[in-house]
Amino acid sequence: MTSSFNPPTRTLMGPGPSDVHPRVLAAMSRPIIGHLDPAFIDMMDELKDLLQYAFKTENALTLPVSAPGSAGMEACFVNLLEPGDKVIVCQNGVFGGRMKENVERCGAQAVMVQDAWGKPVDPDKVEVALADNPDAKALAFVHAETSTGACSDVEALCALARQHGCLSIVDAVTSLGGCELRVDDWGIDAVYSGSQKCLSCVPGISPVSFSERALDLIGNRHSKVQSWFLDMNLVMGYWGSGGTRAYHHTAPINPLYALHESLVMLKEEGIENAWQRHRLNHRALAAGLEAMGLSFLVEQDYRLPQLNAVTVPQGIDEAAVRKILLNDYNLEIGAGLGEFAGKLWRIGLMGYASRKENVLKCLGALDATLQQLGADIDGGTAVAAANSLYNSR
Repeated sequence: MTSSFNPPTRTLMGPGPSDVHPRVLAAMSRPIIGHLDPAFIDMMDELKDLLQYAFKTENALTLPVSAPGSAGMEACFVNLLEPGDKVIVCQNGVFGGRMKENVERCGAQAVMVQDAWGKPVDPDKVEVALADNPDAKALAFVHAETSTGACSDVEALCALARQHGCLSIVDAVTSLGGCELRVDDWGIDAVYSGSQKCLSCVPGISPVSFSERALDLIGNRHSKVQSWFLDMNLVMGYWGSGGTRAYHHTAPINPLYALHESLVMLKEEGIENAWQRHRLNHRALAAGLEAMGLSFLVEQDYRLPQLNAVTVPQGIDEAAVRKILLNDYNLEIGAGLGEFAGKLWRIGLMGYASRKENVLKCLGALDATLQQLGADIDGGTAVAAANSLYNSR
């Protein structure tokens, strides 16, 4: 007989979803009301303000798309691109490749700028590509590449786009709330993120923001946006200003309660403090991993604090390690992707998961597991090294 599903309690330290704060889970259980209820519309307005705070923007077109981060990505591309357009797409991991797919599915041409996985996007290569393609409409790149843990220089890349008369489209799925992101100061034209990473919310919502320049383009297209559901010209009728809203779709009401609560908590902490918390816990995790003798894929200057790509010791089956961590410690970490499958672990310190308790649990469990499997590491050193860093603050 089929019964109710009761999932195990895990500590989520992979590439997402991340741990969700009890306050956010509690928010989801609040009474459902209609998606055009005046009380819900008031919350929608607050939600937009809170997202503007998180993105550090005053963009009027800032809202949560009622679907996961991949839909936020598609929303940016389908609204800004038309058939025949040309886009410079930077790829230094999995998610730059997904940008290319979106460009081509819009009937546009993707001019690729390739960098090695684990490296940031090279601004010099981008400048050459922009100079060689003066008819390019947009520059698209990933801020925080989740597949490798590499962070690219958004400010420099957006400045290049502006110099060459291009829009900028930025993937901030893993960066929003976890490391410095300044949409207005850095001149980002379109940006998308996800609820399940550093915002510590449940999966299924994608915050997006569009600049005035992007908004003008969306309102003056030559052809219809290819996606009815993601057409911002229509969506803004529901997410616009004032008490009168046009029905577009039934919003995911309770997950939006959860996003609202997570953003309230982010504002209570302070966005800069959240960035600092992620950096501190990354440093402690790194101290412990390096004490064991493990190393990182990404050079220190370009590492994300919230997503750590760690090399697997010689002779160790990385999947076996993850299985032990999950079964014996209820701890989830992620596997490598693409050319790094079997060679890396991706350890997340995202949002509510980025706390001392998790850092020490992960280091202790990984240390014990690697010793159990006979890895050539300096066992018994990791937790002490992390604690030493915490105590030296």
